[in-house]
Amino acid sequence: MRFLIVRTDIRAAADIDIAAAWAGGGRVRDETTSPEPRRQVVHAENRDAALMLARALSTVGAVRYGRQRVKVLPLGDSAPRRRRLGSGG
Repeated sequence: MRFLIVRTDIRAAADIDIAAAWAGGGRVRDETTSPEPRRQVVHAENRDAALMLARALSTVGAVRYGRQRVKVLPLGDSAPRRRRLGSGG
């Protein structure tokens, strides 16, 4: 399985937005509609390599001080799966 390792800026949220989301049961941030700005993107071919790269990116000062974060996202298999012929399906 391939992985994407991303270092992003953390968006600040106003206290009023946090309170409104908490009271209404909603979200302050929705990555699907407005993702955080990316600082660095790296690909890895397996989980161990992805975690090693994520640990290395986590040593950056901005990550250590809470201004950025590191995310590890699975992308799927590196090789497409093939259907067996004659399997009846």
